[in-house]
Amino acid sequence: MNRSVLRRLATALLLCSPVIGCSSWLGDNAPPPLPGKRISVLTHSRSLEPSSTAEPDIILPAPEAVADWPQAGGYPPHAMHHLALGDSPRRVWSTSVGEGGSRRRVFLTQPIVADGVVFAMDARSRVSAITLDKGDRLWRQDLAPKDSGDGTYGGGLAYDSGTLFVTSGFGQIVALDAKTGKEMWRRPLPAPVRGAPTVRGGRILLITVDNQTLALSTEDGRDLWTHSGLSEMAAMVGGTSPAVDGNTVISAYTSGEVFALRIENGTTVWSDVLAGIKRTDQVGTMTDIRGLPVVFDGRVFAAGNSDLVAAIDLRSGRRVWQRDVGSIHTPWIAGDYLYLLTNTPELVGFEAATGKILWVTPLQKWEDEEDRTGRIVWTGPVLASDRLIVASSEGVALTVSPYNGAFLGRLDLPDGVSIPPIVASNTLIFLTDNGDLIAYR
Repeated sequence: MNRSVLRRLATALLLCSPVIGCSSWLGDNAPPPLPGKRISVLTHSRSLEPSSTAEPDIILPAPEAVADWPQAGGYPPHAMHHLALGDSPRRVWSTSVGEGGSRRRVFLTQPIVADGVVFAMDARSRVSAITLDKGDRLWRQDLAPKDSGDGTYGGGLAYDSGTLFVTSGFGQIVALDAKTGKEMWRRPLPAPVRGAPTVRGGRILLITVDNQTLALSTEDGRDLWTHSGLSEMAAMVGGTSPAVDGNTVISAYTSGEVFALRIENGTTVWSDVLAGIKRTDQVGTMTDIRGLPVVFDGRVFAAGNSDLVAAIDLRSGRRVWQRDVGSIHTPWIAGDYLYLLTNTPELVGFEAATGKILWVTPLQKWEDEEDRTGRIVWTGPVLASDRLIVASSEGVALTVSPYNGAFLGRLDLPDGVSIPPIVASNTLIFLTDNGDLIAYR
């Protein structure tokens, strides 16, 4: 075991009591943890290694207070950097948004925040508007068609200029008045959509399950242009959203294809395919890009399920670097550094310019590590006030140092979390698998 791992374990032991766990999941005094089964934080092995055993010298931009999180991934480029959050946030409210996930209803939609309101959609395609300060419901709108039956898969939300745009697994897009929930227009789509729309410059951009990027008008939903990738016979459950930077749209498909398109007409600027060749397991052969592509400083950062993460030059499409790392999560960029939750699962810190691995923190994969039963699914990360936050299907949120990967603390949530948390107006918001919004401030 190298020195960096020993330092990390020592830090965790110093911060945590062997009986009650960490006194604070953000490093300060906190109320007693909620009851529930505790899991260990670190596993005993890793598949990745840092490029150097020396302690990395990481300098991050200062935390910035952001009032809104209006679309999936925050803003159209999906680069939210270093967000501000209080030193010792407490739970300030919790409210149900409706039905949670089940075998027939997969819960996929990340909530958004705009103008002091949290918008969330439950597993039955019912959209709620909830005040950010107190958690009071303002309105609820059921968007499921009358003949929709009991199950649906996915969909998403985006806010722009007082309008809420909602996609669904029913193959429709609906525009709602954000203040009242009143339906403004609705139109059918050529295929279901499991990811959220991206809105920029009067255009709604979305990706269908059969790998089409559609550009629609925000005024009435009319077609502006369409782009098609390769269609896949099988894909992982979930969806992604295009990234937009300037006049360039970045679309990622279940085929592993990444396209740079002109926002005016959908013309292809360049394309790439993120597909590794090392994995031979059935899931590993799926080339899905499930995390959102991220654009920052003239580069596109994207990760594929089939063991490949890459930085691509935004103008030319040239690969700047690549690493044999598989992930279904959105990379998090902050200044000169990139953070990624891998399929292993491990939380990894990269040098954004070179792809150099700076540190690796493994997370627990099984409830019972010895028998390898009870698979744990993690989601995230989000960077807020010098803490990377990840959450799990076991109802545990962890904080990890973005500087060296050291474990900082944990929080027990009342239910599992499969949707990445968000931060807006110094408030951290989780949406649990049973449909509860929980706010910490």
